Amino acid sequence: MILAAGALGVATVAGLSACGVKPAASGATSQRVSIVAGENFWGDIARQIGGNRVEVTSIISDPNTDPHLYESSAANAAAVAGAKIVIANGLGYDDFLDRLVAGSGSHPDVVSAQKVLGVTAPDANPHLWYDVPRTNLVASAIEQALVRADPAGAHTYEANLSAFDTSLAPVLSVISQIKARYPGALVAYTERVPGYLVSAAGLTVVSPPGFARAIEDGTDPSPADTRAMDSVITSRRARVLLYNTQAVSPVTRRVLAEARAAGVPVVGVSETMPPQFSSYQAWQLDQASQILKALGG
Repeated sequence: MILAAGALGVATVAGLSACGVKPAASGATSQRVSIVAGENFWGDIARQIGGNRVEVTSIISDPNTDPHLYESSAANAAAVAGAKIVIANGLGYDDFLDRLVAGSGSHPDVVSAQKVLGVTAPDANPHLWYDVPRTNLVASAIEQALVRADPAGAHTYEANLSAFDTSLAPVLSVISQIKARYPGALVAYTERVPGYLVSAAGLTVVSPPGFARAIEDGTDPSPADTRAMDSVITSRRARVLLYNTQAVSPVTRRVLAEARAAGVPVVGVSETMPPQFSSYQAWQLDQASQILKALGG
């Protein structure tokens, strides 16, 4: 029932494999720094910065399952117990990490994206990795944690962080193009997964907030919110539907069918980085480029 990322059949932007940072060369250490990330996109960024001086384990990495339904395992607990650095998203998205760290008996250096970005509102959107313009701040915090854990690799980590920052430029360019060409364009989403990206691109969300929040919480939207969402799509008020391919229900499938019937372009977005992408940057560039193309269509 859960759709795989890319199931909507939108073509991948050519050349995305070039977006990944190639870590600066440095002799592999005999004792790599062990890192556990709650999600594979944070893990990928840690891999890019750490290069061959780190060993990264990402707990949530399957794009075919709903990450909200994830339950930690004994293997996860063992990985956290042996980690020097733990990377958490925060905002309740990966509370299992807090429990694993508390029960590990160890004291890893915890990097929290929520704390780094200063997001504290009680109802804040937890999908922080879509805040592409500020991802470099989380990357910098990871680099600092690596230097604390492995001072000998400081030069390598600094160089790789610089390369990572530079590699975000193509994504930021597409976001700027959307903002310049389609200022305030109306879009809808089934869940607020791409909310930060939508905001950075200057787009206006017209789907009812209650609908998206209910889908995020795994509950059925109210009849009023459902009717409002149906109207947004069938009247073509929204120029694009951003469809979460990992939180699928009969309600969202109906909205998808309505969009296709009405001729509203659909762009699939996911909460976990799909395996076909070589890096976080390539993944985000693909999604932003699809939005730009859909608005133009």
